[in-house]
Amino acid sequence: MPSPDRHPVSADLPSSEPVLLDELAERLVQRLRERSWTIATGESLTAGLVSSTIASVPGCSAVFRGTVVAYAPEVKTEVLNVPEELLRQGIVTEEVARALAEGARSRLGATVGIGTTGAAGPDGHDGMPAGTACIAVCSPSGERVRTLRVTGDRSQVRHAVTQAAVEAALETLEAGE
Repeated sequence: MPSPDRHPVSADLPSSEPVLLDELAERLVQRLRERSWTIATGESLTAGLVSSTIASVPGCSAVFRGTVVAYAPEVKTEVLNVPEELLRQGIVTEEVARALAEGARSRLGATVGIGTTGAAGPDGHDGMPAGTACIAVCSPSGERVRTLRVTGDRSQVRHAVTQAAVEAALETLEAGE
């Protein structure tokens, strides 16, 4: 099934953009509160950075359900119910990101789910070059699924993907208003 918002994004973002990311997270929490919605994350590549960003916002406890850091394939399948068939086709795919988002949403009882997967580097993964990432946001107002190509070291890649995931969640909420 083709995703409704599928387009490659190029990013060359330094990891030192805390003000912008903090502002995005504050807006996300505000939008969630306005709708009385909750959010959860299923993170592989970002290893908890998305949830940490959301949790840094005062008052986030009203909307933030939790996270599952599913780095190992068996955690993806056993905890977030990502089908093994998807993982056999490759871990760095939009379908896996979507399954992580849906799994987090379902398992943690949230209205909105965010999923992240990718190859932070220095090596690629499953034939995908380092800096390739897939993010997904699933909600009642729609979904966003994207493949990104990010340059930089592991830290820069993970931070750029975190920012893109928070932006995608905010876009999903604002598009449904």
